[in-house]
Amino acid sequence: MDQSKQREDDYGYGLFPQRNATKYKKGSIAESLLTFNHKCQVMLQFAMETSPYAKLLLGAMKSSGCAVFKERHFSCEDCDGTVSGGFDATTSQIVLCQNNIHQQSHMNRVVTHELIHAFDHCRAHVDWFNNFRHLACSEIRAANLSGDCSFSNELSRFNFGLKQHHQECVRSRALRSILAVRKVSREEAEKVVDEVFDSCFSDHAPFGRIPHSKKDAKFAHRDFENRDRYYANL
Repeated sequence: MDQSKQREDDYGYGLFPQRNATKYKKGSIAESLLTFNHKCQVMLQFAMETSPYAKLLLGAMKSSGCAVFKERHFSCEDCDGTVSGGFDATTSQIVLCQNNIHQQSHMNRVVTHELIHAFDHCRAHVDWFNNFRHLACSEIRAANLSGDCSFSNELSRFNFGLKQHHQECVRSRALRSILAVRKVSREEAEKVVDEVFDSCFSDHAPFGRIPHSKKDAKFAHRDFENRDRYYANL
């Protein structure tokens, strides 16, 4: 990649200032008392233990040889006010924006969204920094499979539609995520999203379906566990 382009584009790291510097020592009493860190850690633990979306993804990553550990692979940090989380491919770590996530349902969605990126990183060896199509594909999959575009979430955003509304929501949110972390024009981002949309929208791994609701995700998790037990007994 052109070196001047690399200097111009910080790949979204500017949205996560604590990636480079931290005011409080990690895990310190000051961090727990003076930030939202403790609440973030509690909500993260609850998401990992109870969300069928997260449980399926954690199981799939373990089966793929990429076991996820809470202390190693998640980090609650203060972020720019425009983002809720991110996947740091250089450290294989999910960043949860503790100053922007205040409800458990929001935490569940963010954990799921970023775990989909982590799953793609594990199974597909995504070139996050040099291959724009790879980034676009993972953002489409994360928007499609995480519940970001569920009916209830779209209703809460006052977004209504009937014909192919889910697809349009996925396209819109994938585009929004790309523009947040890459310094490219909207036209360029739309072109790449359009090029990969059909194939990436149809890739439902590891869910095997689009989990439109928590109930769908529970069924997908059950099927995954049954499939996993089947292969373990072969």
